[in-house]
Amino acid sequence: MTDNDLLLNIKGLRIEALSDDGWNEIVHGVDLTLKRGEVMGLIGESGAGKSTIGLAAMGFTRDGCRISGGSVVFDGEELLEKNEKQKQALRGSRIAYVAQSAASSFNPAHRLIDQCCETAVLHNVLDRDTARDEAVELYEKLRLPNPGEIGFRYPHQVSGGQLQRVMTAMAMSCKPDLIIFDEPTTALDVTTQIEVLSAIRDIVRQFNTAAIYITHDLAVVAQMADKIKVLRYGNEVEEADTRIMLSDPKEEYTRSLWAVRSHRSVEKPAVKDSDVPIISIQNISASYGSDGPRVLHDVSFDIHKGRTVAVVGESGSGKSTTARCLSGLLPISEGCILHNGEELPISSKQRSKEQLRELQMIYQIADTALNPKQRICDIIGRPLQFFLGLRGEEKKARVRELLTLIELDPDIYYSRYPTELSGGQKQRIGIARALAAEPDFIICDEITSALDQLVAEGILKLLERLQSELGLSYMFITHDLATVEAIADDVVVMQYGKVVEAGTKHEVFRPPHHPYTELLLSSVPDMNPDWLTGLLQQRAAMDGSGESVKRPEASNPKESVCQSN
Repeated sequence: MTDNDLLLNIKGLRIEALSDDGWNEIVHGVDLTLKRGEVMGLIGESGAGKSTIGLAAMGFTRDGCRISGGSVVFDGEELLEKNEKQKQALRGSRIAYVAQSAASSFNPAHRLIDQCCETAVLHNVLDRDTARDEAVELYEKLRLPNPGEIGFRYPHQVSGGQLQRVMTAMAMSCKPDLIIFDEPTTALDVTTQIEVLSAIRDIVRQFNTAAIYITHDLAVVAQMADKIKVLRYGNEVEEADTRIMLSDPKEEYTRSLWAVRSHRSVEKPAVKDSDVPIISIQNISASYGSDGPRVLHDVSFDIHKGRTVAVVGESGSGKSTTARCLSGLLPISEGCILHNGEELPISSKQRSKEQLRELQMIYQIADTALNPKQRICDIIGRPLQFFLGLRGEEKKARVRELLTLIELDPDIYYSRYPTELSGGQKQRIGIARALAAEPDFIICDEITSALDQLVAEGILKLLERLQSELGLSYMFITHDLATVEAIADDVVVMQYGKVVEAGTKHEVFRPPHHPYTELLLSSVPDMNPDWLTGLLQQRAAMDGSGESVKRPEASNPKESVCQSN
C-alpha cells in the first residue's frame, strides 16, 4: 500500500467518557487503516465502541466523551491537531456520516430536499439548482418512491426506511472521500435493503470512496466490506479480509457472533375455534387526515393470548399504521378493534386508564422515544405511578426490579440519562417502561432492529420468558425474517396497506408461497459474500428484475361483527 493509497490511518486511539466517578476509558488503543475505495466493516456487540470509533474518524466525539490519546490522520493531515473550524470544513464535504437514527437527525421544520442540498451548497460544491437535480438522481438510485416529488415532503411525512435513504443521499451529495455508515440499513425492509446496499456499493466503487461500515448484521457486512474488524468493550478482537474472517475466524468471541440466531421459539398448541382472541382487528381501514389517501384497506387478523403474531412487509406496507390504529393514535374510518371481545374506542383519548394500561407499545427508535432530560428512574417510574399508583420507596424498588429484569444493573443505570446509554441499552429501557404498566398485550415495533445480534437474541429470549410467565401477547412488527423465525407463532404479511397472506409461521413460510412472500424470503441476506451479486444478477436475468410482483388483493377477510364508524 503506497502513501497515495492510504486515506485514513488511526493509531493507538483512546477515548474517555465522563461518568459520576470521573473520566473512564471506553476505547483502548485501537488501530485502523483504510485505503481509497476500500470498505472496512466494524462489528461487535452494543457498547463495543463501533460508533465511537467511526465518529473519531471525523475528529469528533459525542458530548461527555473526549479523545485522550492516539492519532487520526486523514489524507496525510492530523485531524486531532486541527481546530474546530478546520474540521468542520472537512465534515460533509470530504468526510460524511450516515447516522443510524434518521428520525432524530432531520429538522422537522424543513423540507427534505432543502436539507439534502444544504451541505453541497454551504461547502460551495454545487449551486442549489444543480444540488437539487443531483439529489433527485440519488433518490431514484436509492429506490425512493416519486423521486421528483418526495424531497418536497417534511420528515414526518415519509416512513422510517424512506427517511434513512434520504439521509444516505444527503451524505453522498458532495461525493466525499470517506463515508461513515452507522447502521444505514437498520430501518429498511429486506427488499429495500438490497437496493440500498447495491447503490451504496456502486457509489463507493464509482467514486473510489472509502467507507467505514458499522453494523451488527453479519450477513450485510459480508456483502459490503473488503475487510472486517471485530470489537468488544472498546478493544480490537481481530481483523482480517472478509472472506478469511467469515470462513476461519481465529477468536472464540468472533465464532460466537457467527453462531447467533440459533434460537427458535417452542411451538405452542394450535388455537381452538372457541378461543376468544385477546385482540381482534376486524376489517379496519384508515387514512392520514380527513382528505388524505386511504393507507389501510380492510385489514383483518387475530392475536390470541400468550401468542406472538409477526407482522411483516416492506416499508410503507401498513405495519406500523396498523399498530397506530390498534393503540388509538390513528382513528380508523371503518371496521373495529376488539380487546378480549369488547370493542375499543377508536381514539386513545376516549379510552379508559385501564384500557390504556392493558395495551402498551415499545417503539422502534429509542433515541426519539425516551426523554433525554429525564433520568432512567423517572422514565420507568412514570407509568408505575400513573397506572399503578406506586410512589416513594415502593416505586423505587419496582424500578430496580424492572432494570434487573432487562439485565441492566440498577446500581449503575438507575440515575443515568438516555444519552449515557448505548442504542441497545436505550431499547431495553423502552421495554422496561412498557412492562411497568403490567399490560396483557404489547406492540413491539421493530424493537430489535437497532440491536446487535447477540443482544437481540437475548431480548427475544427475554420476551419469550416473560410471555410464558405472564401470559403476555405480542404484535411483533419487523422486516427481519430471521426474527420472525425465532419468535413468531403466527405471521401476517402486508403490502400496500392490505393483508396478502396470514397463518401460522409454518403455513406462511412453507411452499408454495404467495409471490410477495416469496420476494421477501428471497431477499434475506446470506453470509456468503457473493450472495448480493448473485441475487442481483439473477433478478436482472428475469423479466422485470424482481419488480414484477403485482399489487395483491387482500386475503379473504372474515365477516365482521362491527359496523363502519
